[in-house]
Amino acid sequence: MSPNGSDRSSRRPMRRKLPQVLTAGLILATATGCTYKDFPRLGMPTPVTEEAPRILSLWQGSWAAALATGVLVWGLILWSVIFHRRSRTKVEVPPQTRYNMPIETLYTVVPLIIVSVLFYFTARDESKLLKLDAKPAHTVNVVGFQWSWGFNYIEDVPGSNKGDAKTSKELEAIPDKFRKAFPANAGGVYEVGTPGERNPQNGNPGPTLWLPKGEKVRFVLTSRDVIHSFWVVPFLMKQDVIPGHTNAFEVTPNREGTFMGKCAELCGVDHSRMLFNVKVVSPERYQKHLEDLAKKNQTGYIPAGIEQTSHEKNRETNNL
Repeated sequence: MSPNGSDRSSRRPMRRKLPQVLTAGLILATATGCTYKDFPRLGMPTPVTEEAPRILSLWQGSWAAALATGVLVWGLILWSVIFHRRSRTKVEVPPQTRYNMPIETLYTVVPLIIVSVLFYFTARDESKLLKLDAKPAHTVNVVGFQWSWGFNYIEDVPGSNKGDAKTSKELEAIPDKFRKAFPANAGGVYEVGTPGERNPQNGNPGPTLWLPKGEKVRFVLTSRDVIHSFWVVPFLMKQDVIPGHTNAFEVTPNREGTFMGKCAELCGVDHSRMLFNVKVVSPERYQKHLEDLAKKNQTGYIPAGIEQTSHEKNRETNNL
């Protein structure tokens, strides 16, 4: 058999398989369980805070940039394959192009422009998302520990007379730049979970963090042992909970319901059990919950995380 005949016979099975490969790809793309309403979010859950759409927009923009780059690269590859494939009758080496300065400049400058644009929008949105108000409406100290979570509600709650949050010994690990924003005479209440705890309404594992709808909440994140990560999935953002370093961010929930939260940092053998729930309710129901905690004698605060050193504790003084 001639070499050309051998090439043609070897290509026939691939041609027969091509429809099968395309069909499998179509099924894979359409059988994900997503509806047409979910598709624009590109895998992200429905946002439930006022800040989350900014993150979603950044996510969608990154996908658009990646798709445009991919289409360009795929187009160039296909163009080369189709128009510069080896001839069946000619075997000579095609003309070689070297030291083409315009092309070399193009593939050096274009990636720099793409990275610079992505960096600009990321830095812009990050500065907005991490900006802290001088006096947030509510403050919750989230305490991560192996293998669950504790929540200190730093509020002036009727029935709680365990002292002032600004001078509380349990919260002394929190830097002064955050403590000065605590409300006056905040005796506070707390809730602390265990890995085996479940939400009584839906049976989901972990303790439940309550938040008021339509009011800004600051999370002050501290850890007692190793690095954890506080992630409420439909908030579309997460932040590390680091021993000896306090992080903080603010959100305004705008949708009532119970949502899933988890630790997003591999923190040890029972990392997968560090789950919690976030229940967003009306401001009136939120206050009622805090009063219920006070009636259960869960007043004052559980100890926050590991205290920072004196040098690190008040290093960033211009963030507020």
